[in-house]
Amino acid sequence: MVPLDVPRESRQKYLENYQKVTKGSGRLMLFAGDQKAEHLNDDFFGPGIDPQDNDPEHLFRIAALANIGVFATQLGLIARYGNDYSDVPYLVKLNSKTNLVKTAQAEPNSPQWIDIAQVVDFKESSGLHILGVGYTIYLGSEHEGEMLAQAARLVFQAHQAGLVTVLWIYPRGKAVKDEKDPHLIAGAAGVAATLGSDFVKVNYPKKTGQDSAQIFREAVLAAGRTRVVCAGGESTDARLFLQRLHDQIHISGAAGNATGRNIHQRPLAEAVRLCNAIYAVTVENAGVDEAYRIYQKD
Repeated sequence: MVPLDVPRESRQKYLENYQKVTKGSGRLMLFAGDQKAEHLNDDFFGPGIDPQDNDPEHLFRIAALANIGVFATQLGLIARYGNDYSDVPYLVKLNSKTNLVKTAQAEPNSPQWIDIAQVVDFKESSGLHILGVGYTIYLGSEHEGEMLAQAARLVFQAHQAGLVTVLWIYPRGKAVKDEKDPHLIAGAAGVAATLGSDFVKVNYPKKTGQDSAQIFREAVLAAGRTRVVCAGGESTDARLFLQRLHDQIHISGAAGNATGRNIHQRPLAEAVRLCNAIYAVTVENAGVDEAYRIYQKD
């Protein structure tokens, strides 16, 4: 269903981009590579992280070799490496912040780096497969109003250009007591719907004594026609990750995943295999056992 803020002259481009990012499945396998700014080098160097991951090109090698829907990162990285990885489907992350400034110092804010016109110009001049844009909102921050206003404009402008939109929405700041509260995450998903986004990326909820897959259904329903994908979180056992993803899709009703650290902190060959396993669950409707065999395959 094409949203009405996509003008007639952009409808075909929007449909093509949507089909490409979901591989015709309606579900999104988003490989997230925006943490170079978000988490500085914490996610790329240290114990338990493969040394290859300290080089930004590791992200592009994975995106080029693995099955993915789209690779999300900042335009600057795409500009530096895109010439060598021109077949990769890209989603441009429009805003980012570092993790240096803590909430005790200042409420979280994530200002916009570039605008849609610049993305469109870059897409046309580079010839790269720029299929969509992404933006982060921190609900509960004192800067919430500014981020909501920017997100509303960006979704509208992106749809005008036929681009797919993904909003990262995280409750965060002094007003937020529990970032993983299922009711609050459902509220965040509902906000994405009011902004008209195609997809929303939220954290997987957690509540003592309750099954996360069951309580996550509230968020999926709250989002309506905006499709919900889950953040992958910190690196974990591959089989447990695949089982959790399967439950998110088949119990909660989620429409995919947005995974970064769980993939790129591994050696290249293993990262590609895990990517392919995640893609199999997300896009090809594979079961956990089948997907895990893909991951184990040499």
